[in-house]
Amino acid sequence: MATLAAARPLDRVADFPAIPSGWAYLDTAATAQKPRPVIDAIARGYGETYATVHRGVYQRSAEMTLAFEAARRRVAAFIGAPAAEEIVFVRGATEGINLVAQSWGGANLQSGDRILLSALEHHSNIVPWQMIAERTGAAIDVAPLTADHRIDLDAVAAMLTERHKIVALAHVSNVLGSVLDARRAAGLAHRVGAKLLLDGCQAVPRMPVDVAALGCDFYVFSGHKLYGPTGIGVLWGRAELLDAMPPWQGGGAMIDKVSFARTTYAPPPARFEAGTPHVVGVVGLHAAIDYVTGIGLDAIAAHEAALVAETRAMLSRINAIRLFGPEDSAGIVSFGLEGVHPHDIGTILDEAQVAVRAGHHCAQPLMALLGVDATARASFGVYNGPRDVEMLGAGLERVARIFA
Repeated sequence: MATLAAARPLDRVADFPAIPSGWAYLDTAATAQKPRPVIDAIARGYGETYATVHRGVYQRSAEMTLAFEAARRRVAAFIGAPAAEEIVFVRGATEGINLVAQSWGGANLQSGDRILLSALEHHSNIVPWQMIAERTGAAIDVAPLTADHRIDLDAVAAMLTERHKIVALAHVSNVLGSVLDARRAAGLAHRVGAKLLLDGCQAVPRMPVDVAALGCDFYVFSGHKLYGPTGIGVLWGRAELLDAMPPWQGGGAMIDKVSFARTTYAPPPARFEAGTPHVVGVVGLHAAIDYVTGIGLDAIAAHEAALVAETRAMLSRINAIRLFGPEDSAGIVSFGLEGVHPHDIGTILDEAQVAVRAGHHCAQPLMALLGVDATARASFGVYNGPRDVEMLGAGLERVARIFA
């Protein structure tokens, strides 16, 4: 098990102006705080270099277009995409999954087909598939979890049939921190002719991701969990799949030619980017990727693994604490305290200057499986250190005393 002695703390809190001294921010899985380079890039984007992209013939617009497309290439390199044209900018992972469900699913699913999800999925990787299933007549199957709260790929192997057309799974659980064996999942899906979509929201901020090596067909993530701006995210899809998919929104920028008789559409990725894009959000995302790669994702993974190990060891020493997820969870520790609602835990910890998330974490089916209404969740980032773990422990001891 990793420890802070084995992994050098990153000590990056000084880069984050929204984190005051003495405040333990442990809610990175919900949204990451923003480092100064990202804030500066956004400020420059609005204050010095702002213009729309792709259609302006004046110099400022041309320069912003170059920056916009440079960010697309940066994203492609960051996740190992073979081509920048496979990167579609969306508002977030939720929109990316909806795009695939409505566009790819609408064109490829029909009555009798099946969709495979898992019991730990975020609502954003459940509801879009329910919507397209209702529209097309497809059915949804749900893979169970192992005893240590991972997606049970042995069960997936037994469940998959040639009727399954799409498998959609979380690369890292937002509640449990459990990491999917994505390569094996891809092999299982492809063995029956199904496609694999991975929700990478919790993976890309804390581990290297190479979509080509993983073997998936679609990959989505949100910028704001990667220390970037809100309102921007990424859908990666294999070129041949994107090329065959119809647009799911109509408007400017996604067209080839429009007449009242007929409209033809631009090739990907423009086909899926209707309207004026979140230009400055894309610039901020580029800065966020530069920031995390400058630190090194391997270093981030080791740092968070050490914090998780220390936290789980500390929580295991508190009577009546129940831990969820595997021992080697990625940057996330969910827990409950017997007889205390997680909202009360969160409120009392807030009084101690410790910010955790409390609730169902947009994973109500998982809460039902775990037999709870909610959990408390501590999640880590590059700005956290041993002091934050100590503050969490002291705060929880106070919670236990209050409710003893």
